[in-house]
Amino acid sequence: MSTEQGIGTTAAPKWFKSSYSGNQGGNCVEVATGSDAVRVRDSKDKAGGTLAFTPAAWNAFVGLAAEATVAE
Repeated sequence: MSTEQGIGTTAAPKWFKSSYSGNQGGNCVEVATGSDAVRVRDSKDKAGGTLAFTPAAWNAFVGLAAEATVAE
């Protein structure tokens, strides 16, 4: 994990929310994927900071999160 600085800052990212996120303004994150980085930010604070992960690190996280969801 790193901050956005130094990873994939060449183009403006296209942000999206999970299909599980509602429109009621709850706790949501937005994700922007790219070939060099996957960025994550708070949907309620779009001007705030972002996190950037390598695609491999993000894929590992998503895989573990999916396993944890199935186990519940």
